[in-house]
Amino acid sequence: MPIHDQGYRRYGGTRAAVGSGWLVITRAGVRAIIAKRAFIGLMLMAWAPFLVRAVQIYVSANFQQASFLAPKGETFREFLETQNIFVFFVTIWVGAGLIANDRRANALQLYLSKPLTAVEYIAGKMAILFLFLAFVTWAPAMGLLIVQTIFAGSFTFIRNNLYLLPAITLFSLAQILLSSTTMLALSSMSRSSRFVGIMYAGLMFFTGALFQALRGITRSSSFAWISPNDALEQLGDVIFRLQPRFDLPPAAAALTVIVLIAASAFILMRRVKGVEIVT
Repeated sequence: MPIHDQGYRRYGGTRAAVGSGWLVITRAGVRAIIAKRAFIGLMLMAWAPFLVRAVQIYVSANFQQASFLAPKGETFREFLETQNIFVFFVTIWVGAGLIANDRRANALQLYLSKPLTAVEYIAGKMAILFLFLAFVTWAPAMGLLIVQTIFAGSFTFIRNNLYLLPAITLFSLAQILLSSTTMLALSSMSRSSRFVGIMYAGLMFFTGALFQALRGITRSSSFAWISPNDALEQLGDVIFRLQPRFDLPPAAAALTVIVLIAASAFILMRRVKGVEIVT
């Protein structure tokens, strides 16, 4: 059959901006996760504490007898603390297979063979987990501030507690970054998402149990830096201007969180890389 030579033609498609490849990974990952009904159920459950607090705020604003239920600055700290269990489950559900599944399918080399850097790949995967964790921490906490303003009919509470805006944002960011980087680092070290979930749960429970054991032996809570969750809680108390619950200096708690995030990022950069082909 004849072959028709069409010659050179200009590319007629659209060109994505350089450095935007991570958005493709994020969009595909978010769509795949929200397609699961069980996960949607988990997210709805994560907003149940928000509804309880919203009702509490409504009652305190409309009934003088329930004024003792009026929110305070520590109310938002307590709310974020109740969200820890949902942060744990969402982190495992969403993050365990983000890199492990690609390693099992040998898709990592395919990703990195395209004009996509390792940093963009990691950013795309992390953005998936970051979005869902922000949806169960920062978003409902900010929503409670809005609800309080609406029911109170004034901005008095926010003006009197202006520090809550940066406090909620900073603590949520620290919690999300710690959970995201730790989970992705573990996910990059295995091909089994189930094993990654077990490793993450074991890390959190083991370090917490070890801290409680040392606390019981030494009768001092200065070893809270051993447990990432407890170090984060100590940091949260300081951010929200509350009395710290442990003897650990706030600077040490902040250093613990920063070191864990940095170590996880280092592991990710070492593990997420293409295979050099020598011909």
